Amino acid sequence: SFTLGYVVIEQRLSQIPIFIRITMKTAAVLSLLAGSAAAFAPAATTKPVATQLSAFEEEVGAQKPLGFWDPLNFVLDQDQSRFDRLRYVELKHGRIAMLAITGHITTSSGVRLAGDIDYSGTSFASIKSGLAGLSDVPTGGLLQILAFIGFLEVFVMKDVNGTGEFPGDFRNGALDFGWDRYSDEEKLEKRAIELNNGRAAQMGILGLMVHEKIGGDPYILNVIGGFPSHFNEGL
Repeated sequence: SFTLGYVVIEQRLSQIPIFIRITMKTAAVLSLLAGSAAAFAPAATTKPVATQLSAFEEEVGAQKPLGFWDPLNFVLDQDQSRFDRLRYVELKHGRIAMLAITGHITTSSGVRLAGDIDYSGTSFASIKSGLAGLSDVPTGGLLQILAFIGFLEVFVMKDVNGTGEFPGDFRNGALDFGWDRYSDEEKLEKRAIELNNGRAAQMGILGLMVHEKIGGDPYILNVIGGFPSHFNEGL
């Protein structure tokens, strides 16, 4: 049956004009060549990450030696509004960390407010520095601190009037400190200084808290240098 089928096909093909048979063969060859070429063609590539992030490479804080550094891709494929939101959060955390570092160093050096923190006679001088101080502050005092922070967050530390020049500008037409007298280059420089100081402070206060829990004295460099800070001794 196979031989008979082959003979029938040959007879049918012999009845097709020669130029049509040539055309069919040519089309078959071209189809094979096209398939082979497609097999070796380079695969389509996605848009490089560097190109996707290039929109933020000139933002404040993208400085040497790292330049624009976003290892977790928080702003990958994000728009400017998303970047501004993250920058606002970074600035706020940095400012809080700078205040925390300043307060930690001040109280660790022995500076305390005069008087008592409550009516039962708990003095400010008896409250420890760092994380240990949380257990010394009365519950009412902790609640007052949280309430004050919430008040600042909701009503004060924000762009109330919508007149801020950049994320984190909370002057609201009241506090200026000579900012408008600076040139554009000086403003960018000072914003970069604040941003970097905030970044360093976040790492610094985290280090102080970790070392306080590990060895009791967060000022590890003092200990290594032979000049312990006597952190919270006598309290």
